[in-house]
Amino acid sequence: MDDGLLRKALARADAALAKGPHALAADGQRRTLHVAMGDPQADFDRVLSILALHGLLDGDGGLRPDVCLVSVGDYFDWGPAADRERVARSALRLVAWLASHPADQAVMLLGNHDLGRVGEMADFTDATFRAAQVEADRVYAGDDTDAAAERAFLQRWPALPSVELAARDFSTWTGEQREWVEHLLRARRFRVAHAAGDSLLVLHAGVTREDLQVVGLEPGRWAEARAVAEALNGVMDRAVAAWKDGPLVLPGLHHPGNAKDGEGLGIFYQRPSLAAEDAERVRGTPRRRFDPRRLPLGLAQVVGHTRDKRVRELVSPGPVRDGVLRHLVMDGTRVDYAHGPPPVTGPGEAVMVFTDGAMREGRAEDFELFDLDARRAVSRAS
Repeated sequence: MDDGLLRKALARADAALAKGPHALAADGQRRTLHVAMGDPQADFDRVLSILALHGLLDGDGGLRPDVCLVSVGDYFDWGPAADRERVARSALRLVAWLASHPADQAVMLLGNHDLGRVGEMADFTDATFRAAQVEADRVYAGDDTDAAAERAFLQRWPALPSVELAARDFSTWTGEQREWVEHLLRARRFRVAHAAGDSLLVLHAGVTREDLQVVGLEPGRWAEARAVAEALNGVMDRAVAAWKDGPLVLPGLHHPGNAKDGEGLGIFYQRPSLAAEDAERVRGTPRRRFDPRRLPLGLAQVVGHTRDKRVRELVSPGPVRDGVLRHLVMDGTRVDYAHGPPPVTGPGEAVMVFTDGAMREGRAEDFELFDLDARRAVSRAS
């Protein structure tokens, strides 16, 4: 990426941050290229490099005027513990940079990490979370974490469902991030879902028939992306309007975790699974895994959240590749998963396009963005 362009983009982000939480309204300008970007859990410089490689930035460090970028969520929490402060700042820069664009140019969808800022972390201050995290770092040892020590930790910090969450999953939380997320929620800039056409829905982790039943959408409208997006966003808008304090809950869609109830549940966490050990876990809702055979037929969903390695473990064994787009097609009984953009499908099939390509771990040159109009990978800039 050109150093001058990078400096301009960084300056734009820093100017937006200096203003404090805010967001621009839609400007109604016509966009001719609509692009979905998988989970941007990566340094802001890396995100900008990927956008620049695809020719999506203008000369002033923002998105080209004709581009609409749909980000599928999860802006926070990545990198090693020793780098938390820098990562926290980098993630907030990205959020502020996106918010500095009109709402119909940069569509900001929510992920589970973003909701964690106003969920599990809703009642923490910077000081109390740092105290909890210092303790969590002493206790957390991955799968070998001492159970008795964890129980003692959760007695002291009952808002948290596990030591791992404080030490890793929400490791870069700050109060400033929560202020931005809350503002963007109340301004209706953060969305649950975005309709990119009559039958193409973009959201963080996907919805099933059970999820659409929960929000009261009639089965005859389950293949209508705009109706689905309106129903999902409506649940969030009503919940935010009624929300005064404490963790934000989206009834039936998002239930934050805590020490009593365990991990968070809902459509921002769930992943497809055909694994035998998940036969019970995929039933009902809210949940953390779903049966892909319960996807709504006739609807194509563009999601992030789940990398190739995880889908291979839970759905379809095979070689793993980072960076590339992937797709799942389900015809009611058969589930096919493969690398690449989706094939042409009909009303008797359900489709998921996976865009989380491990943005931080792989090469920027290998990371693919999804052209929502052509339903293929975005062409690289010449």
